[in-house]
Amino acid sequence: MPNAELTSLHVYPVKGTRGLTLPEATVEPWGLAGDRRWMLVDAEDRCITQRGFPTLALISVTPLPGGGLRLAVPGQDPWEVPVPGPGAPAATVEIWKDKVRAVLGDAAASAGVSSFLGREVRLVHLADPARDRLVDQEFAAPGETVSFADGYPLLVTTTGSLDALNALIAEGDHAAEGPLPMERFRPNLVVSGTGAWDEDAWARVAVGEVTFKVAKMCGRCVVTTTDQRTAERGREPLRTLSRHRRFGSQLVFGQNLIPESTGTVRAGDPVTVLARRPVAAVSATAGTR
Repeated sequence: MPNAELTSLHVYPVKGTRGLTLPEATVEPWGLAGDRRWMLVDAEDRCITQRGFPTLALISVTPLPGGGLRLAVPGQDPWEVPVPGPGAPAATVEIWKDKVRAVLGDAAASAGVSSFLGREVRLVHLADPARDRLVDQEFAAPGETVSFADGYPLLVTTTGSLDALNALIAEGDHAAEGPLPMERFRPNLVVSGTGAWDEDAWARVAVGEVTFKVAKMCGRCVVTTTDQRTAERGREPLRTLSRHRRFGSQLVFGQNLIPESTGTVRAGDPVTVLARRPVAAVSATAGTR
């Protein structure tokens, strides 16, 4: 892939809310700096996402110095939310099968988001990503951790695969929904200059001087059918993925990454495949989460 490069970088400061595009980002062991260190939980302290609340896509978040947030909800004045200080109330929250130690965020912001969603929620912060949540040990080394991302530190997608998917959508029975933008897939890293589905066989990659191991394929859910600008839902891309990109029980687009090193990645950085999987091993990386 002599011409492959990092086209864009994206973070999601509050899990489930609108993403941000950045010119560069620091890679930490648990993901990009500022990515999903905050999350919303319901009255039972379980995470909420766009799976159940597509209007989360309408909430915009701007990072503030020191890890805080400027949180903007439609129809309300924005809040500036600082990182909880020493002595702030703590909670054990549930994200999928994981129980994670978190710290409660600003009560006024939580109340405002609750009003917007029509359901009681609380904003929480992951205090120590180096310790508090392990990556699925089936696909990670002991001690590797992750933020409030679904399961892995980063997600990479490619423009070549999106072009191929959009071509398939155009041939299907919901062609009017396409072409879909990359934001539907909520990636961290977007790579151009590769062939369609080339990433299926990646085992290790370098982005600039930072290296990553490819943990597993990314199984997709209903969030991909959500227009990130309007929160409206359709049938695509799941309809087309179910016909053309099914690996076991998973509908696949993109690959989950775990950093092997840290550093800064920038739009325009070269992307190099350091190792590939044998073709027979590709479907085994679909996994369960």
